[in-house]
Amino acid sequence: MTIIVTGASGLLGSALVEALRADGQEVVRLVRREPRAADEAHWDPAGQEIDVAALRGAQGVVHLAGASIGDKRWSEAYKRELVDTRVNGTRVLVDALRELDSPPEVLVSASGVDFYGDTGDQVIDESQGKGSGFLADLCERWEGEARRAGEAGIRTVQLRTGLALSGRGGALGRMLPLFRMGLGAPLGSGKQYWSWISADDWAGAVLHVLKNRDISGPVNLTSPTPITNAEFTRKLGKAVGKSTMPMPVPAFALTIGLGEFAKEALLPSHRITPKKLTDTGYRFAHNSLDDALSAVL
Repeated sequence: MTIIVTGASGLLGSALVEALRADGQEVVRLVRREPRAADEAHWDPAGQEIDVAALRGAQGVVHLAGASIGDKRWSEAYKRELVDTRVNGTRVLVDALRELDSPPEVLVSASGVDFYGDTGDQVIDESQGKGSGFLADLCERWEGEARRAGEAGIRTVQLRTGLALSGRGGALGRMLPLFRMGLGAPLGSGKQYWSWISADDWAGAVLHVLKNRDISGPVNLTSPTPITNAEFTRKLGKAVGKSTMPMPVPAFALTIGLGEFAKEALLPSHRITPKKLTDTGYRFAHNSLDDALSAVL
C-alpha cells in the first residue's frame, strides 16, 4: 500500500513511518516546508494548499498533524492554534480527498481520550459519549471534520490516543529529568487514572487499523491496563532507580504553574479500555507499564 502521513516528523508520526516501512508499505510524507526528499510532498493547511497529485493512488491516509498540547502554556492565542491546526487542517485534507476521482480506502485521523472528559473511576470504551471541557470540545470538532471523508466512501477511523510513552521525548521525556533527580511526585490526589500506550504498540495498532476493513469510527489507542497517577509515579521512579517524593504536588500549585493545561490534561481521570482493538484481535506487545517502561527506556 501507499500511505500518506501528515505529522510524520512528530514523535508518533516518525515511529509510524518506521513501522510502515518495516512492514513493506510505501510512505509519502506531507510536509509544510519545501519538500527535500522523494517521499515528501507539500501542504500548507493554514493557506489551504495541498499537493493533490501526491494523494492520487494512495490506499490510505494517516492524519496526525497538529500543534502539541503540552509544549506551551495555554494562552487564548495558543488555544486558537490548537483548534486551527487540528480542525482547519483536517478540513483542508478531507476536502482534497473528497475531490479525488479515486479516493483512498481509509482515513485514519488523530484524536485523544480527552474526548471523554473526566470520567473518574468509570471504565470507558468507545461506546461512551463525549465529556465536557476544552479538549473534549476540540476532539469532537476534530473528529467531525474527519468523519466527512465517509461521505466520499472512505472508511474513517478516529484514533483516541492516551498517554503515549516513548524514549525519544514527548510527555515521558518531560517527566524523566525530574524523576532522575528523585523529584517525581503524584499530581493532585494521584487517584486519577492515566491511560497509557507504548509508542511501539501505538504504531502497531495503527497498522492493525489500516489493514482491518471491519474497523471504523473511534478507536481507543490505550493499553488494556490503565493505572492511577500515583501508581504510574511509583513505577516510573522504580524504572529509573529513584525514590519519589512522598507528598503529591497540590492541584492548586499545578494550576498556578501550568494553567488550564493542568486542569484539562493532568488532573482528569481517564480509565479507558481499547475494546475495538482487543475485539478485533490486536495483541499488545506491552500490557503492563513495567514492561513498557523497560522497553522505551
